[in-house]
Formats: sequence, C-alpha cells, structure tokens
Amino acid sequence: MTEYTAPLADMRFLLNEVAGLAAIAQLPGCEEATPDLVDAVLEEAGKFASGVLAPLNSSGDRAGCCLDDGKVITPPGWTEAYRQFAAGGWVGLGLSPEYGGQGLPKCVATPVWEMWFSANTAFTMLPQLNTGESEAILLAASDELKATYLQKLVTGEWGGTMNLTEPQAGSDLAAIRTRADPQADGSYRIVGQKIFISYGDHEITPNIVHLVLARLPDAPPGVKGISMFLVPKFLVNRDGSLGARNDVRCVGLEHKLGIHGSPTCAMSFGANEGASGWIIGEPNRGLEYMFIMMNEARFGVGVQGVGIGERAYQQALAFARERVQGRDAVTGAIGQPIINHPDVKRMLLTMRARIMAARALAYTAAGWFDVARHSPDKTAADKAKRYVDLLMPVVKGWSTELCQQVCYDAIQVHGGMGFVEETGIAQHYRDARIITIYEGTTGIQANDLVGRKLLRENGATLRELIVEMRGVAAELAASDGMQPLATRLEEDIAALERALDWILANGRDRLAAVLAGAVPFLNLLGTVCGSWQLARVALAAAKPANQDAYDPDYLRGLQELARFHAHALAVQAPALAAAIVGAGETAAAFARESC
Repeated sequence: MTEYTAPLADMRFLLNEVAGLAAIAQLPGCEEATPDLVDAVLEEAGKFASGVLAPLNSSGDRAGCCLDDGKVITPPGWTEAYRQFAAGGWVGLGLSPEYGGQGLPKCVATPVWEMWFSANTAFTMLPQLNTGESEAILLAASDELKATYLQKLVTGEWGGTMNLTEPQAGSDLAAIRTRADPQADGSYRIVGQKIFISYGDHEITPNIVHLVLARLPDAPPGVKGISMFLVPKFLVNRDGSLGARNDVRCVGLEHKLGIHGSPTCAMSFGANEGASGWIIGEPNRGLEYMFIMMNEARFGVGVQGVGIGERAYQQALAFARERVQGRDAVTGAIGQPIINHPDVKRMLLTMRARIMAARALAYTAAGWFDVARHSPDKTAADKAKRYVDLLMPVVKGWSTELCQQVCYDAIQVHGGMGFVEETGIAQHYRDARIITIYEGTTGIQANDLVGRKLLRENGATLRELIVEMRGVAAELAASDGMQPLATRLEEDIAALERALDWILANGRDRLAAVLAGAVPFLNLLGTVCGSWQLARVALAAAKPANQDAYDPDYLRGLQELARFHAHALAVQAPALAAAIVGAGETAAAFARESC
C-alpha cells in the first residue's frame, strides 16, 4: 500500500477560488478563518493524516476488532492515535468554541475530514460520530444535558454513537420497538436492541454517549411516535465523575466485508435492570432531532466517498508510474511504465475528474452550510439552507456511488495485482462498499430527493439552482476557448430540466413510475452538478483571484480536466434523463413475479 499525501493544492484552490472562503471568513463567527490559519490547519492535518493515521490503515484492516469477555477491543495503535487526535483539537475543529471546539467554518473543516477519511476511514468513523451527536445535543437537548455531556463530546474525551436500526426494522424506523418508560426521578428506563452501531462499544474512551431512538408508552404509531434519548455507557455523577456502569452492552460484532478496524456492534439496552436515559428535546420529535445528526452524517459520508476515492486514485497513479509491462501501442517501444498506455491514462483521468467534481460539490455545499448558519442576510441564509437540503442526497448518494467506480478503476489499473490483498488496493474497494449503504442506501437518498425535495415544493429550489448553472454556462460562452464547454453544460442542463419536468408532471398520479426512476435522477443531478462545478473550476483557473499563488501548468491542467469531464463523462446526462422515463415506465409496470 502506498503512502498517502494530502492533495493540498486542489484543496486550497477549491477553498479560495470556488467555495468562497474569503467571503465566508467575513461572516460573524467565521472571522478566525484567516488565510494563514487555514494554511496552517491544512498543513498540520496533512502531516497527521499521512504520519499517524495512514500507517494504521492496513494493519487495522488485518487485525480487525474482537469481542473479548463482553469488551470490544479495537486494532493495535487505535487508542494512542485517538489520544493524539483528540489532544490536537481535531474532533471539535468545526464545533462550538463555547464547549471546547475550534469554531472554524465547515468549508475549512471539510477538507480536513477528507484527509482523515483518505488516510484511515475505519478509524475516522469514531470522531465523526462525535461531530454529529454534538450538533444534535447543542440544538435540541436541555441545558443540564449540554452542561454534563457536550464538552466531553466536542473535545473527544468521550465517544458518541447513534442508535437507530433494529433487527426487525432495518431502515423502516416506523417499525422500531425499543421502549422508554418514565421514572420518578425524570429519567427513563430504556429497553430494546439496536444493530449496526458503529463504535457501539470500545476501550478507546472512558465513556460512550449513545443517542437512542425509542418509544414512550403513550406514543402514537409510526415515525410520529419516536423520541430520542441520551444513554451513557457509564452514569455521570453530579461532580462530573463517572459512576456505575449503565445497563448497556455490546452483545455481538458484525463480520464485515470492509472497515474491519471499526467495530459494528449489536447493542442491548436494559437486558437486566434497565438502561437509564434522558430525553432529548420534546417527546415524539426524536426523528426530527436525529435528522440533525443524520444530515451531518450523510454529508460526512459523501466526503468519505471523496476521501477513499482520492486514496485509491493516488495508489493507482503510483502503480501506473512504476509498473513496466507490455509494448507501447503507438510507438512500439518496450520497457515503458503502463501510464503510457492510452487506456490507463483514460482510467486515471476519469478517476481524477470524478473525484475533483465530487470534491468541488462537497466544498461548495460546506460553504452553503456556513452561509446558512452565520449569514446576517436572511435571504442569503435561507437560499443556502434550501440548496443544502436539496443537494444533501446528491452529496451522499452520488459521491459514494462515484467512489465505487473510482475504486473499481483503481483495481483495473493494477491488473491481476489488484486482486491480491498484499498490494492494498483491494482494501479501499472493500472499505468503500459500505458508504452507499449506511445513513440510507442510494435508493433511500433518491426517494428523499424526489419525494421530499422536488415534489413537495414543485421543483422550485432546483429551478433556482438551474438558473445559477445557466449563468455559469453564459460565462463560459463569453470566455476565450471555452465555448465547447459552454455548449456541453447547456446540453446537460437541458437534460436535467426535461427529467425534472417529467417527474413533476407524473409525481401525483404515477408516483410508482417516478420513484422507479429516482436513482437515475439522483445520478443525473449529480452528473450535472459535477459538470457545473468543474465549469466553475475552469473559469477560476483561467482567471484566479491570486494568479501568483498557482503554477501555470497546474491551472492549465484544471481546465483540461474540466474539458475531459464534460466530453467523456457528462455526456451521460441525456442518457440518464432518458433512463428516468424508461425505468419509471418499465419497472413500475413489472409484475412482482417478473423480478
């Protein structure tokens, strides 16, 4: 397995020239994100990722986790690496300074998290859980719960989890059975089982704070009767010290395809005297609160797609530069590295273009998060929030599906050596496979996009976004040498608009047909968003705000990458638009027996 090097040039360019870091740094609460500080953060994060986390990735995959006498043991090196991670303030990089965080904008924290995921995804899932849980507690919990738990989570002193799924329910949260019985002291007795709980138990932190979805005795049926509870592994005394062990146990570890260094636990709550928990927010609004954490997690999983894809690309590129095989198909020369083969070049360019498109979309979306949270301009903040809500399923679903193809191509570049575990590329392929599944499969993301985002508001936000895309196409058309890129982008946007019109026309009376085409639509929107983002990259590379900050060859390379994406990948947009109608018309008509 090759070493990991953070792609700092790409990260800096996107932050400064595309995501609008300078403007975000002017927002209230974001003023500390000065160029010098951001550069220092990126540099130090890159060193930690390559020097501490990346070396543990392969060994952690081989060692895995084990359950020993009721205790979960993580791979060697995990605990010490986490102590360094927490001591460096990395857990709370983008969290509230009031509770020990660094308070940096999300657009700054996002490339840092990308580095962690590239270096060691299984490890990074632990602190990632803290960030989402901290946001949920900050926005919904009582002052007493915040005072007791929030700083411990923000600083990484304690770990966090989210407990949704149950054996009989899967993704159908309406079917959960875990119950919460009120107690005289204001607490609740939690009884039930949860499965697929990442880092549900471990020895890395002295306490683990579980957020658990459960039902009160008088709760209405379905999702409207779900409440959220905070359930610590160890109870906390009034002075903040740890007390007795709560009735929470890991009763099994899943044997998984990948991310072996991350323990995926089956959890039992209240098997004996009952687990003590405290309600978060108001009764029966638990799913609403959990979606605070879920949205953070879904965005984070989209960034995982970028991070794992980048790591796979780096390894494939290094292998292609070193591996000597075959005869040059053009010159007939022998003894040349395989990077000279045209098809290998095509695969490497495809990988880089896909990663850069997804990265640009994630960083831009992170900037929208910052505007939505910090801008005093209510109109701007509302627009940014609507854009985030609309494209969250795309950042999660499209970016993770894209990562699958990147890892596939990385193995293909390796040839037969890619099928051998010792080369290390197979681990990235295995690790990446889960990211299209957890926090909602691609189908769930697509249904959310079409059902909750498009049909509910009759496509208003997407049409607003399309206007912005067309503005970029107009800029391309007016720029020297970029007219073909403008034409391609206009064709992509037109395909997106045709698909949107069909969905809106059929969404009320033929919902099954529309949902049958939801995944193709998600991929279409992702493809067009990627084309739009790389068009912005090309424009910025032609006239960067700070010309002296970049190597001219690097800037030319970005423009060529945008052209490659437009003419080799974005050409799929019209076909995807046709597939939406075709999948909807055909799949919805299939009898069950036909499948």
